[in-house]
Amino acid sequence: MSKVYSISIQKGGTGKTSTSISIASGLARRGKKVLLIDIDAQANASRVLVPEYKDLKKEDTVYVTMLLRRPLTIRSSNVPNLDIVPSHIFLSETDMSLASSLDHREARLKVQLDKVKDKYEFIIIDCPPALSWQTINALTASDFIIAVVEPGGFEIDSTIQFSKTVKQVQDEFNPGLVLRGFLFAKSDPTNNTKISLNLLRQAYPEHVLNTIIPRNVDMKDANLTKKDIFAYNPHSKAAEAYQRLIDEVFV
Repeated sequence: MSKVYSISIQKGGTGKTSTSISIASGLARRGKKVLLIDIDAQANASRVLVPEYKDLKKEDTVYVTMLLRRPLTIRSSNVPNLDIVPSHIFLSETDMSLASSLDHREARLKVQLDKVKDKYEFIIIDCPPALSWQTINALTASDFIIAVVEPGGFEIDSTIQFSKTVKQVQDEFNPGLVLRGFLFAKSDPTNNTKISLNLLRQAYPEHVLNTIIPRNVDMKDANLTKKDIFAYNPHSKAAEAYQRLIDEVFV
């Protein structure tokens, strides 16, 4: 049976997309059949994993599912065993469109995903950095959430609002949704990191994952060259950390 994970938090720049790409590609490189759904209008995961992304039209992306209720536009990625549903900048129109709709607006992604999910062992959803209808659709369609947090006071504060969002989705749309854990990312040897990690563990003693993702320039370089971290440098500190994360959460 497939398992659906949303990679999310209501804060930008924490490493959600890098984490989505790394988890999905890491699982695929272990021989798992994986689908990554890019539901962030910035489409950064799509730009890394879809070689011909610049040639795609909005009709080739998740836009048609969210706005037009059509089937998911699944295509192969540049990683074996990994398929992807690309995103599009016009996906930013979703909130405006769904704000005036009362017809199961939270479940447009779930309805179409349920039709294809059994083809995959794992489905990873890269969420936008906001409480939007894209995010609510992702959480409604998911079994689990991994919330990515980086060092800093504002970043730790964002977990409070995110926890409220999770509770709201559980109460209203998806009672089976489980917070698998907070993933501490972009860690470095500074007091800011040490204090932030301690605060996170104090606030959520049972929900902070053991794996910590280091701040690593190889990750930025991998994204720049349109490669996942395992293709770019499988021996980098980031690649090794994401392998440990996969062992901790998915194996």
